[in-house]
Amino acid sequence: MGVTQHGRTNRLDLLDPTLREWQCTVLSSDPEQGIVLDRSAFYPGGGGQPPDHGVLLWQGVQTRIVGTRKGDDLYLLPAEGDPLPPVGTEVSGAVEQTRRSLLMRTHSGLHVLCGVVFRDFGALVTGGNMEPGEARMDFNLPEVPADFKARLEELVNREVCEDRRVATKVLSRDEALALPDIIRTQSNLIPADEAEIRIVEIVGLDTQADGGTHVASTAQIGKVAVVKVESKGKANRRVRIRLAD
Repeated sequence: MGVTQHGRTNRLDLLDPTLREWQCTVLSSDPEQGIVLDRSAFYPGGGGQPPDHGVLLWQGVQTRIVGTRKGDDLYLLPAEGDPLPPVGTEVSGAVEQTRRSLLMRTHSGLHVLCGVVFRDFGALVTGGNMEPGEARMDFNLPEVPADFKARLEELVNREVCEDRRVATKVLSRDEALALPDIIRTQSNLIPADEAEIRIVEIVGLDTQADGGTHVASTAQIGKVAVVKVESKGKANRRVRIRLAD
């Protein structure tokens, strides 16, 4: 199928992460399973990034989309009580701008954090999660310098100010896994049957396999605050960040 196709849905979110409105056709509409579109810019969630919210507009009717369920198709989940567009209906889709933009900035901020911690402290990621504007990432980091929190915030924001380009590409599995240090998690989370792998590169800082949406350059992230550093076991450190503007 390829990275930008899931079941019957062409994933516009990965083709153009700046896209917020588009036209599409309803392929399936079921009150239990959800709505399947032929083209969708809704990010369905994954890799710690939550799914998009938004609306479908059709024949003067609005259907709010509050999540996505992944299966053989991408099933958009309507808000409780909202009407479902019939199969074959031409609809207009719209992603909620504020939520998506915050998630893109947050996700790219986590990649800057990951790149800095790997480069300067040699630590791999053990877990992570994000919400719009805030996130946490766990690292295998047995020894933590006394000034780690302040130093980390300074280093991350230095990379943000460098305005590094954020680029994506799709490689074959063999090509991707041949890249040095492409897996930044302690365990390899790429499914064994994944023939193509999407790569996100913060040029000059970080390159890793990733399926999420990102800003075009680090300057678009804005200032990052390292809110807290916590110990979560003998060698596990949790870093909490927040977008400061």
